[in-house]
Amino acid sequence: MKTRLLILFLSAFPLLLRSDEAPLKLWYDKPASNWNEALPLGNGRIAAMVFGAPEMERLQLNEETIWAGGPNNNVNPDAAKAIPQIRKLIFAGRYVEAQRLADEKVVPLGNSGMPYQPAGNLFIRFPGHENSSGYRRELDIENAAASVSYETGGVRYKREIFSSFTDQVIVARLTADAPGRITCLISIDMPQSASVRSERGRIVLSGLSGDHEGQKGSVRFCVLVHVETKGGTAACDSGRIQIAGADEAVVFISMATNFRNYHDLGGDAFGRAESLLASSVKMDYETLRSRHAAGYRRLFDRVRLSLGATDSTRNPTDIRLARFRNGNDPQLVELYFQYGRYLLISSSQPGTQPANLQGKWNEHMRPPWDSKYTININTEMNYWPAEVTQLPETAEPLFDMIFDLSETGKQSARVLYGARGWNAHHNTDLWRITGTVDRAFYGLWPSGGAWLCRHLWEHYLFTGDRAFLEKTYPVLKGAAVFFADVLQEDPVHRRLVVCPSISPENAYLRQGGINVSVTAGCTMDNQIVFELFSNVIRAGEILKKDKAFCDTLFALRKRLPPMQIGRHNQLQEWIEDRDDPNDTHRHVSHLYGLHPGWQISPYR
Repeated sequence: MKTRLLILFLSAFPLLLRSDEAPLKLWYDKPASNWNEALPLGNGRIAAMVFGAPEMERLQLNEETIWAGGPNNNVNPDAAKAIPQIRKLIFAGRYVEAQRLADEKVVPLGNSGMPYQPAGNLFIRFPGHENSSGYRRELDIENAAASVSYETGGVRYKREIFSSFTDQVIVARLTADAPGRITCLISIDMPQSASVRSERGRIVLSGLSGDHEGQKGSVRFCVLVHVETKGGTAACDSGRIQIAGADEAVVFISMATNFRNYHDLGGDAFGRAESLLASSVKMDYETLRSRHAAGYRRLFDRVRLSLGATDSTRNPTDIRLARFRNGNDPQLVELYFQYGRYLLISSSQPGTQPANLQGKWNEHMRPPWDSKYTININTEMNYWPAEVTQLPETAEPLFDMIFDLSETGKQSARVLYGARGWNAHHNTDLWRITGTVDRAFYGLWPSGGAWLCRHLWEHYLFTGDRAFLEKTYPVLKGAAVFFADVLQEDPVHRRLVVCPSISPENAYLRQGGINVSVTAGCTMDNQIVFELFSNVIRAGEILKKDKAFCDTLFALRKRLPPMQIGRHNQLQEWIEDRDDPNDTHRHVSHLYGLHPGWQISPYR
């Protein structure tokens, strides 16, 4: 709570001055040795990871709508028959049997969501640059640009790269401090089904997203690479561009897909990529760079944080991180705070998709956890800085996804639970699936949509935007209607509980070598439903509508289980006192009421 208050205080005073001798840059004295060390660039829609080797630059590319599969919802109608049986088993205390039945019957239809996939790799090979000195690779998070510089053969070389917020292309300028020294070979590759050709002096990559779990890939994408040079020559042949003896070269990368929305793939990937490229190459580099920086800084410059600086700022960022525990480097905290804002700005902009598990940066066909939207905490965490650090526009893609889910989630509510309204479980993807994902231990959690609704309400609290509340009220109400229909009376406590459900990713009990999560009345569910009902009641009062329905929610809210203190003086994670003091699981879901919720506070 104190941290949240500090951030709120800082965001209210954007003119706090930062020390000039400590620029907001991540910098390194060696190239990236792996993907995790590369520097991320993005404009919300397209992204790149910059590796920075002198002899061969690698830009790993992403376009946000390249996902495996195609339009679908994974709601399994056969699973509905098992839900009442699972409830009976849970209320009878037969939890192992309940989870086994859920694993057998409450399974997704066809798939557990699609993976986010890469757009390819652009390589720029510099012959004779294997031995260099004076190397520096940096990410300037005040201007959203990366650079690489080094010296070889008595010449200082530099690369400047950014993903334009205003012109929707990735731009890389190659320069040297001596004329005629830019000689390089540009090529592109792709780990999935794609073709590469030369056309009108450009590299053209055309591809199709991958298949996954029975879903055929259906996202068609296009990557165009164009080069403008000063001096020297540039020739494009066999899907490669050879630059020789140039004073300067500016590389343009344009990417697009056929994706229009989660149920429409009727777009023209090549036409869109070509249009974006055509408008960009008309401008000189300095114009593109200044337009980009201005577009980015319109958001970034709203908050400044000054914690002081020491000599540690003279060290590369990896050295600062290694020494931080035992050193004195307050500016690294400032850098870390602003880097978080940079990543959110760079991966979520109005009109784009929300930031997924890896923002918009991914090199794998099958990334960890498919790089989906894990809505039992990860997606929400991405957006915790949005309101409190003066970046509300970055939350618009999340709001758009919630609206989509409020439509697709009507199917899971109706088919799985026989309920009105809408819901989503713990995972979704580009196609806005709302059925269960994975096995019951992780996936039988119907409260993901309700948690997302908190972001809609929080935006209203920060802005007081009544029109926004009016627009989003049906979504909030639909989520509340779902729980009004599905709450069950616990025969032991006579309370209304969410059943079946889980406390995300933690075991309710361990029996016979089986970790069991499926139960009823988890504290997190109680807190989420209490908060959702409260927000809808308050919204109804503000908008002067649905009094009868809000009265119903008020009556239901009184019957929700209260938070309880257990035998270890702990806040119980479940309705029963089953917490293990030796449990070190990374999820602490029952603290939702403390953060991001408001039910637990030292000031109440």
